[in-house]
Amino acid sequence: MAAEPANLPEGIFSLLDTDLYKLTMQCCILKFFPDVPVTYSFTNRTPDKKLNRAAIRWLQAQVDKLANVAVSDDELDFLKNTCPYLNAQYLHFLSTFRLKPSEQIKLSFKPANDTGSDDDIGDFHIHTEGLWLDTILYEIPLLALVSEAYFKFVDTDWSHAGQVDKAYQKGRRLLEEGCIFSEFGSRRRRDYHTQDLVLQGLRRAADEGAKSGWKGKLSGTSNVHFAMKHGIAPVGTVAHEWFMGVAAITNNYENANEIALEYWTATFGAGVLSIALTDTFGTPTFLKAFRKQIPQLTTAIPGGGTTLASTGDTTNTDAVETLTSTRPPIQAPYDGNLGSRTTYAEVFVGVRQDSGDPLDFIKMMREFYDQEGIKDKKTIVFSDSLNLDLCFKYKAAAEAQGFQPTFGVGTITDDFVEESTGKKSVPLNIVIKIASAAGRHAVKISDNIGKNTGDKATVEEVKQRLGYREKSWAGGDEKTRWGSADQPTT
Repeated sequence: MAAEPANLPEGIFSLLDTDLYKLTMQCCILKFFPDVPVTYSFTNRTPDKKLNRAAIRWLQAQVDKLANVAVSDDELDFLKNTCPYLNAQYLHFLSTFRLKPSEQIKLSFKPANDTGSDDDIGDFHIHTEGLWLDTILYEIPLLALVSEAYFKFVDTDWSHAGQVDKAYQKGRRLLEEGCIFSEFGSRRRRDYHTQDLVLQGLRRAADEGAKSGWKGKLSGTSNVHFAMKHGIAPVGTVAHEWFMGVAAITNNYENANEIALEYWTATFGAGVLSIALTDTFGTPTFLKAFRKQIPQLTTAIPGGGTTLASTGDTTNTDAVETLTSTRPPIQAPYDGNLGSRTTYAEVFVGVRQDSGDPLDFIKMMREFYDQEGIKDKKTIVFSDSLNLDLCFKYKAAAEAQGFQPTFGVGTITDDFVEESTGKKSVPLNIVIKIASAAGRHAVKISDNIGKNTGDKATVEEVKQRLGYREKSWAGGDEKTRWGSADQPTT
């Protein structure tokens, strides 16, 4: 690695250094599932990229430090002013929330040839276990830390040089072409400094675009901390985890999408945080729920309870008393102006495409909205391993079908080259998924077989129960989708 500035930040030092949808889901979990135990599994889709003992030692130290991370008063004020959909009960909970990695996280390392050296290379695993409410915020920091460990101790043939300009050039092209996009790169960044540099470049492009009249827009970043730091909007709604968890808890895969949508709307209100993620159990199954009417009342499932913050601080009874609002029935917070717009598909402003063939997805959604008689111009958010050319391709296709395309681009934080060869420096492709909830396996079957996750027997059972039709996509090889050394940089 080339010489770098001294004293660069390392690790995670803000609880908000995560994607917004982790907070919104935690808000829902506090309301409906505060006492549900879960586990999470880690998968390295690039198994040739392993850690060494030095990287594991550093990673463990950084995980231990997560116990000291808390939300500051300034961060709480930012959330209150910027994210009004996060209710007072949740913000109170977050104000005293603490991660407990010594109880909730287990790292393991198995060197291929154990010599005791820091250079010993081997496979590694991460197991997360605890209440869903308390462990949901681990995913993004852990993925960022693993990536940082790998590129800090194993693959060091790269540098931060040119990151601001690369991000600026990409942002400029997207803006000039009229793309509305946000930065989604937290989980795949090389380190904190990388994401900071990238956002500096994107902000520079956005500021220039505003002055020059470029048609596109930088709509924000999924990372709440960097949104606050750079004065842009935090963006995001929901992840597959929400649908996976609800399905496992209820063991009702036939209606899991509808139940998850119902709880979501009952927490935030109709039309709020209303980009629907369609592919957890296949988009065709989701669309059956999406056309359903939104109920006037939402009732918590048996076992739904109340909770205090993780610290167990009960000294301020008045401040936490409203957490008992979980008792059924719960009046969904509608604004009273829905009129005849009563289905999820009508109220939600659009959908997110995250697996399978995006061009097929566009056609499927056009047919769906036409069948439902929905004339509003809906949004499609594309977020699956994008580069600039794909953004332009999907933009043209979506607009041709009457949609407003937007893009969540995660690849901006991993545009590096090997200093010794000039070839692309390939990122890790790693994921953390909820593996069980309430003692049952949690699975995802997606719109592309390469993204299926979870217990194989449960995956097959769910496919049969839903009448799922298997799909594969030539562009969906998870081992190479984040690039190879022979491909050009993004």
